[in-house]
Amino acid sequence: MPHIHTKPGEHDFTASAFIVRLDTPEPAVMLHRHKKTNLWLQFGGHVELDENPWQTVHHEVLEESGYAMSQLQLLQPVLRPPTTANDAVFHPQPLALQTHRFGHEDHFHTDTSFAFVTHEAPANPIAEGESDIMHMFTASELERAPDNEIPDNVRAIALYVLNRCLEEYEQVDVAAFAA
Repeated sequence: MPHIHTKPGEHDFTASAFIVRLDTPEPAVMLHRHKKTNLWLQFGGHVELDENPWQTVHHEVLEESGYAMSQLQLLQPVLRPPTTANDAVFHPQPLALQTHRFGHEDHFHTDTSFAFVTHEAPANPIAEGESDIMHMFTASELERAPDNEIPDNVRAIALYVLNRCLEEYEQVDVAAFAA
């Protein structure tokens, strides 16, 4: 979906996924070379008018990475708010909620990020029109990557996932949360 808000200073709501491969010699965050910005970014996109951020992550991960949600485990803090039996839909705890400038424009994205782990390669092809340039970054590779190739916010969150979340968060079945 294209930008909904196009006037100077406006914000679009996005959702994204940091996917960590654990079947490599050391854990690595999988990023793709974004087709418009030419930067290494996590998988994600705009929250469409008829969906919530969790639904956005479901379809963007499949389209951009080839992963089916059934191939992933969600990283969640051990202590989470309680859920209830009423008709409210409880979503997983986001890893991060942050706002950043999109490109060099006077336009902003407010992104809800989630973190996942997997022990396998994607089962599906990347959707037509999406970038198929991927790289798995270890913590040391993220730290050494040029500043003009990975945005600071992406690097910081990816390092947080690798250096803290893998130890301190628990792996939860994605199916525990309705899309």
